[in-house]
Amino acid sequence: MTGEPNRPSGAAGALGPINGAAAGAAPVADDKPGDPKAITASRQMSNIGVDIPGGLPYQPWLVPIVKERTANLAIGDPHIRCLPDNFLRAYGLPHLLKFVHTQSLLVVLNEMNAGYRQVFTDARPLPDDPTPSWQGYSSAKWSGDTLVIDTIGLRDDTWIDWNGSVLTEAAKVREQIRRPDFGHLEIQVTVDDPKAYTKPWTVTLKQRIVVDTDLIDEICLENEKFFQSVK
Repeated sequence: MTGEPNRPSGAAGALGPINGAAAGAAPVADDKPGDPKAITASRQMSNIGVDIPGGLPYQPWLVPIVKERTANLAIGDPHIRCLPDNFLRAYGLPHLLKFVHTQSLLVVLNEMNAGYRQVFTDARPLPDDPTPSWQGYSSAKWSGDTLVIDTIGLRDDTWIDWNGSVLTEAAKVREQIRRPDFGHLEIQVTVDDPKAYTKPWTVTLKQRIVVDTDLIDEICLENEKFFQSVK
């Protein structure tokens, strides 16, 4: 991600979350680069604000909604209904992401439902009124060894964890992505969404590189039965 010209040919940029196991799963201690056994869900998958004292600062209208979504095991989750995952949600799920970085564009490929995200890395101004979309509109620039990405224009009520926390069309998201070493990414995310939260909040998400592998087709709607049972 830091744009070094001598990146080994085996490191294709396929990344999996390393922040721990999903609820009910045994934590994986070995997160060395290239270990496919360590591809697990992030510890923030269920609750992205787990490390924030007091939790996410929800607006009053959102508190009962998140409580209900948590209690009913996220039955209305767009993810389990085969809709696209926004980039913030994708960082926490146990599906590989591939970062393809060119001079003026970063493309993130998600093996889940063949999703993609594009980030313009020429520091272009964000549009005044972008068409709302699952991934929003993203512009980035380098600050030393850190890629700073600003995103607006997300769809309303896009979930960012299993508990049903959301981003709205009012959200402004800043990611600061750096590589502390060859095998890992640290992504500091700050969300400023006054419609959903009483104040901005920041979390740090981690990703691990997985070498000698590739993305696989993982299409949610293929032979999918769950949605029929919850209608």
